[in-house]
Amino acid sequence: MRVLSGIQPSGRLHIGNYFGAMRQHLKLQQDNECFYFIADYHALTSNPSPADLARYSLEVTMDYLALGLDIDKTVFWRQSDVPEVTELTWLLSCVTPMGLLQRCVSFKDKVAQGLSPNHGLFAYPVLQAADILIYDSNIVPVGADQKQHIEVTRDIAMRFNGSYGETFVVPEAYIIESVAVVPGLDGRKMSKSYGNTIEIFEPEESVRRKIMKIVTDSTPVEEPKDPERCNVFALLRLVASPDELAEWEIRYKNGGVGYGQAKKRLAELMIEFFRPFRQKRAELENDLGRVENVLAEGASRAKTVAGQTLARARKAVGFGARAMANE
Repeated sequence: MRVLSGIQPSGRLHIGNYFGAMRQHLKLQQDNECFYFIADYHALTSNPSPADLARYSLEVTMDYLALGLDIDKTVFWRQSDVPEVTELTWLLSCVTPMGLLQRCVSFKDKVAQGLSPNHGLFAYPVLQAADILIYDSNIVPVGADQKQHIEVTRDIAMRFNGSYGETFVVPEAYIIESVAVVPGLDGRKMSKSYGNTIEIFEPEESVRRKIMKIVTDSTPVEEPKDPERCNVFALLRLVASPDELAEWEIRYKNGGVGYGQAKKRLAELMIEFFRPFRQKRAELENDLGRVENVLAEGASRAKTVAGQTLARARKAVGFGARAMANE
């Protein structure tokens, strides 16, 4: 099966990114043909500085490589290095009803978060559909809350196929294994926009300091605590063994344990979890030429597939020297 997914270069990746999408991406590459890209066209909707966009694109690449991306099995590239996707976006735009875009909740959510309501943000689902369709993707891993994105892509693909003949593979959503929402330092969902993140590869001492600042309630040490309502316990679920987690649950419910103790252990486990990947990440940071080569090779492979699909779509709509088979 061909798997397609993209990640925006909007900042340093954090543990919420890892325990959400990234871990699934790395797992899927074992038994599938995976196409993963840095969505820098999409990132333009928030008007980042050119320097930030370039730097974060490299940061994302290094993080994926350090965490186990296998470039022999997986195609990994920068979206903007395959501009064929923008032409396909226009072809798809011309069969996409306005009402379909107006019903997309992502636009309203982004505007509510303070982003400028530009056309790119509104038309985002069409570019996303082009990303998926141009690589003949079979499945697209998404969280349950993102299923609408794939439904929009399927709708657009079927409208195009209905108008011009069978041109695109109609993809299926692959709902990634659910984990509890990864809480940030303030208890809200971990997000760069909230400034409450723990970066995957930030210095270990910084990780310790941040974890010690996680917001908890004021329950006294001697009193029982509810693990289901504790941000620290929610993060322990991600890195503690089942046996240790069970012990912490008992200690919480029995009382006599302070949140500070749990935070110290969480910091140890979090640092231990990502420590094996740190050396490779440091090596990549000192060899940016290698990182660029990975992106260039990935773009070349992606471009071959994209070109073939775009040629089919161009022929379908009547561009170029189309064979007059029916005349």
